Amino acid sequence: MRSAKSTGRLIGMLLFLQLAGLIVPFVLLLPLTTGPRNYLANAVGSSFQIKLAVFLLFANCALTIGITIAAFRVFRQYSEAMALWLLAASVMMFLLQAVDNVHVLSMLSLSQQYAQAGGPDELFQTLAAVVGSTRRWAHFAELLLIDCWIFSLYCILYRFALVPRALSAFGLITVASHFTGIPLRGFLGYGLVTPMGVPMALCHMTLAIWLMVKGFDEPHRPLGVETHGAEAYGVGAAMEAQAGRAV
Repeated sequence: MRSAKSTGRLIGMLLFLQLAGLIVPFVLLLPLTTGPRNYLANAVGSSFQIKLAVFLLFANCALTIGITIAAFRVFRQYSEAMALWLLAASVMMFLLQAVDNVHVLSMLSLSQQYAQAGGPDELFQTLAAVVGSTRRWAHFAELLLIDCWIFSLYCILYRFALVPRALSAFGLITVASHFTGIPLRGFLGYGLVTPMGVPMALCHMTLAIWLMVKGFDEPHRPLGVETHGAEAYGVGAAMEAQAGRAV
């Protein structure tokens, strides 16, 4: 059975891939995110990279589920409820990403129809604004759930000291900051999501590197392991006592 340290090193490598999977697709989607209407003219020329971004977003959410499953055996020894919540959050991430991707591909299809029609049209402009706004709200919901998953991960790491608590505490602060920036962008129009995401990305990269080098710390044995050990010791002692009486 894989040890906690080797599991932590595996999680570190997967977290590094996850971080790349969160950043690269958003760069590839720039032709769609330049404005609610400008993408009509821009997206059609970047059809392949937009489809590639959709694939990478799906793959990244599948990777997140894989990270959670790989860590589940270690995390459940400390708190089965928190491990299950992390797993549920990863599955919900995948489902919301599917909804977001549908809207992204709808925007691409609208851009292709716009190009075939041969130029500006008031109906296309109206549809572009509606479809773009719908995708924006779906995307904000996805970002909130991503933050919930990352926050839950750092909560587990902090509570049970599986990495240095200074690192996991900083992670909690950066995720909370990014989480706050999402509604500020969505409802008030303040473009703070990307600047607030930079410290979170740096912390996530630091966590990935730490785990790749050190793995999970084991400052104390999980309660479940201690309980099972005590039960095993009690059974062994009882068997020895019965053997002594038989002699």
